[in-house]
Amino acid sequence: MPDSTTRNAILLLEDGTRFNGKAIGKTGTTTGEIAFNTGMYGYQEIFTDPSYLGQVLVMATAHIGNYGVNPNEVESENIKISGLVVKKFSDIFSRPAASGSLQELLERDGITGISDIDTRALVRHIREKGAMNCVISSEITDPVQLKAILDGVPSMEGLELSSRVSAISAYEVGEENGPRIALIDFGVKRNIIRCLTERGCRVKVFPMKTAFDDIMAWNPGGIMLSNGPGDPGAMKEEITLIAKLVQTNTPIFGICLGHQLLALSQGLETVKMFNGHRGVNHPVKNLLTGRCEITSQNHGFVVSEESLRKSENIELTHVHLNDATVAGIRLRNKPAFSVQYHPEASAGPHDSRYLFDEFVSMVAAHKN
Repeated sequence: MPDSTTRNAILLLEDGTRFNGKAIGKTGTTTGEIAFNTGMYGYQEIFTDPSYLGQVLVMATAHIGNYGVNPNEVESENIKISGLVVKKFSDIFSRPAASGSLQELLERDGITGISDIDTRALVRHIREKGAMNCVISSEITDPVQLKAILDGVPSMEGLELSSRVSAISAYEVGEENGPRIALIDFGVKRNIIRCLTERGCRVKVFPMKTAFDDIMAWNPGGIMLSNGPGDPGAMKEEITLIAKLVQTNTPIFGICLGHQLLALSQGLETVKMFNGHRGVNHPVKNLLTGRCEITSQNHGFVVSEESLRKSENIELTHVHLNDATVAGIRLRNKPAFSVQYHPEASAGPHDSRYLFDEFVSMVAAHKN
């Protein structure tokens, strides 16, 4: 196994801030929007989440790689983050269930990263200065050359990325005679599909560019709008598609990007956040029940609260308790609802799994 600690690496932020550290993963150069995740577990599930496409991820937890990797703990076929930043990186692991090291997985998927930097200082900097692009390199040491590379990286605002992670062709899973759920794939996590099939559903996953008539020809009892990466405001065709699906009165459940697209289809607006929400410890209050839940979140855009207040047909159902941002909505005149967070969270928390039960019950009630 290669010794990643023998190679140096550089992290350069868009505002000129620089960190020197040790190389991890594949030797190379990578770019993207820098973001931080506060989760203390589940790094493999996080790295394989398609919603992270185009982002260089800082892990706030000090030790990464110490429990290795397992092929059953993935949310897609490969790592989706553009790069990785950690404080302490472990090439060795002791968990019996592990099939290999994180270093090996990073190399397999061509992911470049950096370790042995002060991630506390970096996270503070991002909190104060906001999201920005960055470059990591373990092969280029010239700051001028790195700055030139960084200048060519597009802003996440206005960037459509879902087409790079959506299914190429439709496929079906689950119970043959179960409730029929059409899942529009904007970058779906595998556990969303699993949470539906575990409830007896027959799920057909449709590529995001599937035509309205092709979706409805399958005669779905419900429609799931998946998570995914990028700026929802750049997805005009998908917004129009969802508006047409809403008008069919078919029950709809949206998660994360799907939540944002549902809101946009109903005339609301989305805005780019200063930092975004990424972690497995975000508190949300369900305004319908008064109960609070700890949630997994990963998003850099959010539904505008101001636009929501102006709408007569959409109700706020969930609110983020840290900053009072919109965390869930439902339509007053249609069987459609959505949340900004991840109720399918794997490896957890599981506080929000009830939303899948509510959706399946809505599908059953609508059928009757």
